[in-house]
Amino acid sequence: MSETVPPFEMALAVEPADIDRQNRVNNTVYVRWIQAIATAHWNATAPVPARDDIGWVVLRHEIDYKSPACLGDEIILRTWVGQATRLTFERFVQVLRQNDRKLLAQARTLWVPINPETAKPTRVPPEVRQRFSI
Repeated sequence: MSETVPPFEMALAVEPADIDRQNRVNNTVYVRWIQAIATAHWNATAPVPARDDIGWVVLRHEIDYKSPACLGDEIILRTWVGQATRLTFERFVQVLRQNDRKLLAQARTLWVPINPETAKPTRVPPEVRQRFSI
């Protein structure tokens, strides 16, 4: 994690629709949570022109499941950007149970910035990258 850019966090509650037949949060919900925290972090940190001019697509998700999340759990999503180049952002996410901060899952995702109008890769200016990563 960057020494100069603190992690971004948000809280949420596990909902009945998140639960699968094994009575735990379904793995597809973790992908939705990764998307939600990444979007919230971008919207909270990126300057307005960049939010309008840059969209994001995922190249790769890697998720390690450590312990199940269950109905009634309050969750903390925690994210930060690792290496940020002109054409890729490496994003890390931790899923923690709020009451004991137990790590439930962790993810590494590789994102590519795109021009929302053309859907083609675009560059992230250095001043925007600096808001997220060293």
